[in-house]
Amino acid sequence: MPIHQSFNPLAGENTYYLESESSVILVDPGSDLDRILEQLQALNKPLSAIFLTHTHYDHIFSLEAIRNRYQHPPVYVSPLEADWLLDPIKNLSGLGRHQDLPDIVCQPAEVLFETGQDLVIGDFYFRVLATPGHSIGGISLVWDAEEAVLTGDCLFKETVGRWDLPTGNQQVLLTSIREQLFPLPDHYRVFPGHGSSTSIDHEKKHNPFF
Repeated sequence: MPIHQSFNPLAGENTYYLESESSVILVDPGSDLDRILEQLQALNKPLSAIFLTHTHYDHIFSLEAIRNRYQHPPVYVSPLEADWLLDPIKNLSGLGRHQDLPDIVCQPAEVLFETGQDLVIGDFYFRVLATPGHSIGGISLVWDAEEAVLTGDCLFKETVGRWDLPTGNQQVLLTSIREQLFPLPDHYRVFPGHGSSTSIDHEKKHNPFF
């Protein structure tokens, strides 16, 4: 069951497509709607859900368009950031420095993640980890069948997510990585919200923050 990726020019954000034998789960639909639709069409399977690792604008840019094209699959988000979908200031698209962007306003999510618990959707099985620090409701998704973790904007290759945005906190971020991500098996692949993939072992050895 492979993990596919597409790159979004806005903020260099990654969108992921988790494929099982029967369906696809979309993670963090970014700005390149045409590319996302092209990838979904190529996979040619029902879209069973949309997961959001957090709700900054670059991770939700195409959310409503995808929902409308695919008969409103359920959207999953942290309860700590659920209202950010409706608020351009909280999702940062409405800030003055982003006057070149439209205000991103989405409909409410259908499902709130319960962190620390297992999540089963069809033939997908995930563990949901709370990994705040970049934002208060940041989560990571552990897909044991693929020996992989999607870390959103928490952990990147040889660096970490920024903590200078509203609700960000450096010590919380580093604690999230140490206590939630680094206990995963060393060989697990890491798929971050920006940049190239890496592994738990590589980050333990080469990430300068640790």
